[in-house]
Amino acid sequence: MPIWKCGRFDLPLGDKTYVMGIVNATPDSFSGDGVLRDAAIAHAHQLIEDGADILDIGGESTRPGATKISIYEECERVITLVEILAREIEIPISVDTTKAEVARRALDAGASIINDISGATFDGAMLGVLGPRDCGVILMHLRGTPQAMDWSTRVDADDETLNDLIAEIQEFWRARIAAANSSGIENYRICLDAGFGFGKSLDENLEILRRGRELRDFGWPILSGTSRKSSIGRVLGLESSGERIWGTAATVAVAIQNGTDLIRVHDVKEMAQVARMTDAIVR
Repeated sequence: MPIWKCGRFDLPLGDKTYVMGIVNATPDSFSGDGVLRDAAIAHAHQLIEDGADILDIGGESTRPGATKISIYEECERVITLVEILAREIEIPISVDTTKAEVARRALDAGASIINDISGATFDGAMLGVLGPRDCGVILMHLRGTPQAMDWSTRVDADDETLNDLIAEIQEFWRARIAAANSSGIENYRICLDAGFGFGKSLDENLEILRRGRELRDFGWPILSGTSRKSSIGRVLGLESSGERIWGTAATVAVAIQNGTDLIRVHDVKEMAQVARMTDAIVR
């Protein structure tokens, strides 16, 4: 059975969908659930009780138009939180960051996974930091940056790869996997994310879900991060992110049907049930 190697954790792939619970250690999360240290620790324990298999801690918002913060500020929000939780829990801790220095300190503090929304393109030192470690690495496809995603669109060209969203994502992944391998990151440490909501139109986000099997057939474990996203709000006419739980449930079920291995969600208790039920049907 294939595994995803994440530090001291070996996660077997194929028998179940792993639920990654989101811990936003930020004051400006798009979903309105950002919390600071003491509340974040309590929230993390609640997510585990609700069924989280992995925790994903983020100290910098990646919502469209988000304000960039310094390495110092991001570390202030994240590192002590990781240190405390690493002593208290027995599931993998992921840190959502694009900064190599934050990743280095997070791994030293006890994190097992680095989740980089840029596919390790924003910070040229990132892969060099991750290479010698045995952590899991999530490489995500996106266009533009969180500060400018609303203005990022796919460029039409004669090259059909640039006119096919799934081919575009896979081409990006090939390049990032090759770069990761060159830095000493073995394939069994890599997980891929198509970047639902990151520089893509509503139709493109729906296409990612509709054609998810093609992404899974690429050969690497796949993470799906649709939770409470604005595309769900647009389809359902829901302005508040907190009202998008049932829409999220639909996207989670479809993603699992099409072979995703991990779901990254805010509403762990509910989505863990969706995952278990969908697994019982399709696995």
